[in-house]
Amino acid sequence: MIYEETIVLSKPFDEALAQVKEAFAAQGFGTLTEIDVQATLKAKIDKDMGRYVILGTCNPNLAGQAIDAEPQIGVLLPCNCVVRETDAGVAVEAMDPGVMSTLTGNDKVIPIADEARRLVNNALNQLI
Repeated sequence: MIYEETIVLSKPFDEALAQVKEAFAAQGFGTLTEIDVQATLKAKIDKDMGRYVILGTCNPNLAGQAIDAEPQIGVLLPCNCVVRETDAGVAVEAMDPGVMSTLTGNDKVIPIADEARRLVNNALNQLI
């Protein structure tokens, strides 16, 4: 099962991270959370690793529709996007919103997830 969409960028990490936030914002997604996994794991378990940030992005209109259709769907929100260093460049990995409809089995969620997928793909395509 594919649960994410991935692109790799050839640019500095901080520039890529800022552009990811801008691209998602242009598609109506706000950044609710930003977790610096590298710093957190270093502080908590003294783990050394490359830059790794998880962005919790949310399109309020789609989130509201999804919650109306399936109140428990909040456990699958927000749509996470990872920006991380790799040997090939900066990987940007966004959760495929279709996972939400697959996991819930609720047909009412399908068109909402399809629209979210379209917007996520638009954001990723802006980065290329």
